Amino acid sequence: MKKTEQSRRKFLSTMALGAAGSFGAGSLLAGCAGTNAVSLPSSYQDLSMRKQAPDGPVLRAGVIGCGGRGTGAAINFVDAGPNLEIVALGDIFPDQLQKSRDAIKLARGIEVADENCFTGFDNYQKVIDAGVDVVIVATPPFFRPQHVKAAIDAGKHVFQEKPIAVDPYGARIMDEVTAKAKENNLCIVSGTIRRYQKDYIETHRQVANGEIGEVIGAHIIRNGGALWWIERKPEWSDMEYMIRNWGNFSWLSGDHIVEMFIHEVDVMSWYVGSNPLKAIGYGGRQQRISGDQFDQFSIVYDYGNGKKVHCATRQINGCANGRSQIITGTKGYADASGSLYNYNDELIWEYPHPGDDDPDNKWFVNNPLIQEHVELITAIRTGNYINDSPEQIKSTRISIMGRMAAYTGREISWDEVLNSDLRLGPEKLEFGPVKEMSEVPPVVGRAPAPTDRYS
Repeated sequence: MKKTEQSRRKFLSTMALGAAGSFGAGSLLAGCAGTNAVSLPSSYQDLSMRKQAPDGPVLRAGVIGCGGRGTGAAINFVDAGPNLEIVALGDIFPDQLQKSRDAIKLARGIEVADENCFTGFDNYQKVIDAGVDVVIVATPPFFRPQHVKAAIDAGKHVFQEKPIAVDPYGARIMDEVTAKAKENNLCIVSGTIRRYQKDYIETHRQVANGEIGEVIGAHIIRNGGALWWIERKPEWSDMEYMIRNWGNFSWLSGDHIVEMFIHEVDVMSWYVGSNPLKAIGYGGRQQRISGDQFDQFSIVYDYGNGKKVHCATRQINGCANGRSQIITGTKGYADASGSLYNYNDELIWEYPHPGDDDPDNKWFVNNPLIQEHVELITAIRTGNYINDSPEQIKSTRISIMGRMAAYTGREISWDEVLNSDLRLGPEKLEFGPVKEMSEVPPVVGRAPAPTDRYS
């Protein structure tokens, strides 16, 4: 068995656990043989897990937010099945839109007509009104509630990138939008990917079936290098600079615990299930030279009855990097990416990834960035309704909860996150100066933190 630098046994010995013993795989793959379908626990809806969506009438999509992820999502959409088109693009900045337009044409030969390319702060509404069936929302997260709401109000299906908000105010808007989408049979799929990745799904099923006993906690890590940043040009206003440099400003991205670490938080939430009762943690900034965010967080989420989860994330160069999604149970533990162990450190199950030349491909793992769109399109064309937004709202709230705890130094309760009136960002979106714009990170223990609100 391949070992990590820090042995799993050493890590687990620090946890207060009940008696742990070996257990057999038994019926680990029961119900899976001979089919590509993945039957999920009742807490999450069934997926088709098709490699491609079924054929059907043409579905026309428009993209709001033409950065790297928006461009990638457009290509993922057309790769997901037949009769799929990208017919409209929108971005605040003309140069960014043109980069995306050129990239999509180069990658897939798709030419988006001049009359369907829109810029400015109102570009989202023009894309929605351009005769599209599906709206791909990939703007900086601050804009997500506004743009998804407009799409659902207009009767469009939605693919929304993660996270779905940057603050409690936006999350409450998304509660209402999600409910309206359900009422009107409008599908929503979100971009946290793991819930659409077959090896992750199958590992989750083994845990849900009790193969490591009752889940009692988790240890979730994502460490990487410093984030990209944009140097300000003299001709840019405050607003233009911040939006072009959006990944470094808390009001636009939610900070990296919300914008990036939500992938890992969503896996944690998927396994643990309930809402955390409270969170306490810390963070700080050592290397980041742009924006107003932290570059490190360490949070403990308390779920009550002794169930706790430790989450940590870092974006600092020159450090040991890696990811860990370890789910601890009463009889063993899981690496959420595809393996189960007992407390003798013995591998008891591993996802059977097929080799490149394996003719039996029922365990093939499709690119999850494409699989998300396969599931969305399949749902639209078959009537098998899908809306994962409630789970993404929950994961976003958990991430925001951790940021609030780290920024303030206080213990933050789940009820506080639900009911907080915290609303990040300026009230008016227009090019020009932004009052109290700061590139200084929050000072722990001072309330309110400087990035809590822009007025």
